[in-house]
Amino acid sequence: MRRYTVLLFIFILSLDVLGAESDAVLPYDHETIAGFISKGPIDTCVLDVLRQHKIAPANLCSDGVFVRRIFLDVIGTLPKLQESRNFLRDGNLGRRSALINALLEREEFTDYWAMKWCDVLRVKSEYPINLWPNAVQAYHRWVYDSIRENKPYDQFVRELLTSSGSNFRVPQVNFYRAIQGRKPSDIANAAALTFMGVRTQNLPAARRAELEVFFSRVAYKSTAEWKEEIVYLDPNPVEPRQGVFPDGKTVKISPQDDPRQLFADWLITPENPWFARAVVNRIWCWLMGRGIIHEPDDIRPDNPAVNPKLLDYLAKELIQSHYDLKHIYRIILNSSTYQQSSIIRSSNPNVEALFGCYLVRQLDAEVLIDALCAITGSKEEYTSAIPEPFTFIPEDQRAIELADGSITSPFLEMFGRPVRDTGEVSERNSRPTDVQRLYMLNSSDVRNKIARSPFLQKIMEDNRGNRDEIISNVYLTILSRYPTPAEVEIVKKYFMGKKQMPRKFIEDLAWALINSKEFLYRH
Repeated sequence: MRRYTVLLFIFILSLDVLGAESDAVLPYDHETIAGFISKGPIDTCVLDVLRQHKIAPANLCSDGVFVRRIFLDVIGTLPKLQESRNFLRDGNLGRRSALINALLEREEFTDYWAMKWCDVLRVKSEYPINLWPNAVQAYHRWVYDSIRENKPYDQFVRELLTSSGSNFRVPQVNFYRAIQGRKPSDIANAAALTFMGVRTQNLPAARRAELEVFFSRVAYKSTAEWKEEIVYLDPNPVEPRQGVFPDGKTVKISPQDDPRQLFADWLITPENPWFARAVVNRIWCWLMGRGIIHEPDDIRPDNPAVNPKLLDYLAKELIQSHYDLKHIYRIILNSSTYQQSSIIRSSNPNVEALFGCYLVRQLDAEVLIDALCAITGSKEEYTSAIPEPFTFIPEDQRAIELADGSITSPFLEMFGRPVRDTGEVSERNSRPTDVQRLYMLNSSDVRNKIARSPFLQKIMEDNRGNRDEIISNVYLTILSRYPTPAEVEIVKKYFMGKKQMPRKFIEDLAWALINSKEFLYRH
């Protein structure tokens, strides 16, 4: 009964105001700065549209919200207690930019964004993709190394589209194997979806046929090595033909040409109307919760950008930076648009679609289980239902590091991890369900993780007799912020004035915070 009492108190006090119209300031809005401060072109573009719709943008978020948000959005990892405390105590005016720069260089940045790109590229060993384990590991490592090196995006895409060879030894050719089907139409659809944000089923039949020409000579052959396959250009004689690109431009394809290279040359040019816009729109969606064109892989004339100037600006920045994706992350993360509170200040129904606040959304399944394990010092078991030849995952490996979409757990499946069958953004289901809530509230697994947490035990041992410090450290560990005075009083009342706080009470507080919307959601 105690658990439900403290949970109810804390929910009523503060946690359920996330994303709702409210006059609440602490602990979500900036402590000293009210309003929206334009920092550059992104904010100018957003504010111009908001004014046209008479929408008041949200205030800047508090430092406590920012430190948690930036860790989760940039490296998919919850900040540690001391990391949160250090940031909240930092009086440097440039502390937010400094933290952004530091996180962009962290190893976890590579882990997290390799996971994101492997969702898009369908990196999975088993049915219906069937890359098989050796190819999955090689492909994931190539993606990982490309992100770690900050490989220019045009080079990254060109290698995926034009490489030939063994899928074990030339990992990027797995782009052509991680597709449900090997007909030119299947490959063309995957290329358009991944790099142009276009679903070919929305194109006229003639345009689809024209696009398929560029992938008509992709061929496959097996080798004597188990599950190895060669992707190559079919050497059989062909007649010269004319290719037509999606924008209507034509090109002569001679028998000596690799049509894939001609397509890649057209695709990655600065003048291409899809390439740069598609990837900056995808990154904006990943960081902001929805695309400037939404969904980011459904770009078509009758699904226009809600803010064309913003999309054009980001695409221009990518091109001028020589396709440096980290540059796009940096300018978005440093904007006031990104750093807005989730507390909306307008009743206009378009406030979220036009980026008048930070969109509240549930944590990715992988990020959530990693956060639970980090807080409680516990492990999670991951397996593959169809091991080929067997599955072994080290106990200390985090979910965001899993290379193979076929290796999973009941928790990941319950919380909407994508199956990586199509590469579409909609495969990741972050909508909350009753089953998820009941699991978090009633699962003995969650309770046992909390009960056995060495970190909670250390908080108690380091702060014996100091209730305020214990409460403060539990909040910093789980929510990355200090509790408000009102929250402290409610927790103390729950503890019935006891000077010494039994471990059971600490577990109840941790359980309540872990079940709060503030923990389960990005905000």
